[in-house]
Order: sequence, then structure tokens, then C-alpha cells
Amino acid sequence: MFDFGIAGYRPAWLHGGDEVVREHGHRLRALVGRTLTNVWLVWDRRDDEWFADCPVLFDFEGGERVEVNHRKFDDLSLTWNTVDPGAPVAWPGFDLEWRAEPLPGLRALRGLDLTAVELLEWTGEDLAQGSVGVGFTFGTGRVTLFNALDENGLGFGPPDARQRSRRIG
Repeated sequence: MFDFGIAGYRPAWLHGGDEVVREHGHRLRALVGRTLTNVWLVWDRRDDEWFADCPVLFDFEGGERVEVNHRKFDDLSLTWNTVDPGAPVAWPGFDLEWRAEPLPGLRALRGLDLTAVELLEWTGEDLAQGSVGVGFTFGTGRVTLFNALDENGLGFGPPDARQRSRRIG
């Protein structure tokens, strides 16, 4: 299994909202009311940009970390408390490191309480149809991590009209 150059990371790929809810719904619901303490991205130091192939880590008070990753057209992995952002990322040919909130949209969410979790299923008539994103809503903002066709994508506004929302917490 490919670990994305991250020691201890073992993605568990799921397809569709029903699988995500069955496997992780209870833990996602349990995050509601907790404060977001960090969001970690893997950063490409050479190109000075987010390396969107690696998981995104959402840390919440109480020591709970959800690790979200997308690949291919509809694979979504959620893992819990397996990645250490203090450890190096060893992907041959790249100069990568973990960074906390390197994007302004993420910095604005740090310290806010989570008010809702939703799954967002892409309903467009293209290759991404059926892919599932994860949305976190906070008092004054939101973030969605979605499948950007074989990598992660981040959004900070309301869901796209072609995304069907399924609130799970």
C-alpha cells in the first residue's frame, strides 16, 4: 500500500457517502462542538505551494485528528490519529514538509468551534460524479475538502450547486 511518504499512514479508501457514514459517521458527529486547533497540509518547499496529493490533517481539541485524502476519481480515505506532522514526508523527488495553516482560509478557522459536518456528493455529469467531499462548518466560516480528480481540493465558500449535501453531524 502506498503511504504517500508518511510514516504510519495507511489510507483506507471508501466509495460513496453510505460507506463513509457507516465507517466514520459516529466519529465525525463526535467532532461537533470541538474547537479546531490546527489544519496541517504538506507543503512543497521547492515550488512554495500546497502539495495536494497528501492527506490534510484536521486537529480538534481533545486530541482527535481526522486525516482526509482523495485520489483517483472517487476514492476518499478518512483515518484517525495515525499521522505525526512533526515527522518528515519522504516522497522521492520532492522537498516536502508539514505546515500548519499555510493558507489564509485555514488560518481564519483556527480556534473556532465546529458546528456541523457534512458529506458533499458531486452530482455533475462528468468523471467526478459520485465523489464525496467532507465539509466542516464553523461559526464564521467553513472548509470543504473535495476530490479534485486524483488529488485534494479545498473550498471555503458554500457548496457548489452540483454538490448534494448530507449533514451527518
